Amino acid sequence: MSSADDSSVGLRGVDLRLGYHGTTVVHDAAIALRPGAVTALVGPNGSGKSTLLRGLARLHPLTGGELLLGDDTPARALSAREFAQRVTLLAQSRPTPSGVTVRDVVGYGRHPYRGRWRADDPDGPGMIARAMTVTGVTTMADRPVDELSGGELQRVWLATCLAQDTGVVLLDEPTTFLDLRYQVEILDLMRDLADDDGVAVGVVLHDLNQAAAVADEVVLLHGGRVRATGVPRDVLTEDALTDTYGIRIEVTVDPVTGLLSTRPVGRHSSRAVVA
Repeated sequence: MSSADDSSVGLRGVDLRLGYHGTTVVHDAAIALRPGAVTALVGPNGSGKSTLLRGLARLHPLTGGELLLGDDTPARALSAREFAQRVTLLAQSRPTPSGVTVRDVVGYGRHPYRGRWRADDPDGPGMIARAMTVTGVTTMADRPVDELSGGELQRVWLATCLAQDTGVVLLDEPTTFLDLRYQVEILDLMRDLADDDGVAVGVVLHDLNQAAAVADEVVLLHGGRVRATGVPRDVLTEDALTDTYGIRIEVTVDPVTGLLSTRPVGRHSSRAVVA
């Protein structure tokens, strides 16, 4: 089991508390996002996953605790521009601009590095081109984003985050509403970011099997509290998941691949499927 007290992290939250209108919804959460690793936040609806992620991105104010960068710099000591050069967030939904090309939308990711003129960002064109290549959107660079499919648009927004060139990338349910192909592509891109570029990736996922397959570490939340943190096999246990989700969840491990698989058991789960 890893600890959120590890100093070799990209972003660390210590005893984080967040809430709405005076009501605390995340209680004293400890979380560490490590360079070169994917950390998945899982839990039922209302458990505080997205709120915690937005707190890590400084988009939701803390009511308690401390947010620290990898060198133990307090996040509150950085300007919005300085923080955006180190941490980026792919939110659940973003407004789709009308008549703006893919290339220009990806260029939005360079805003922390630009002054009044784009010429102030000499690395910009190269980072934009690389981000589009990595996410596979180069061929649609001149297309208006409001003509894209949901899966294509999600990859464009991810390219925008990559163009921001940060050491920490946060993603809030990036596979929601995507078909299987694009879900797999997004998950692969997350692993590439961690494995090839040493990025600290924090991602909220609803699909437990996706979390088990892609994550180095899983943070299980329940009722606004971190119930467990560690490698998938240690956290995603039958007892913990059944108690957390309020439904029986079976967990198996493939003896060949070692991959963990979860299966919620409903009243009709034992019915045979007839071809």
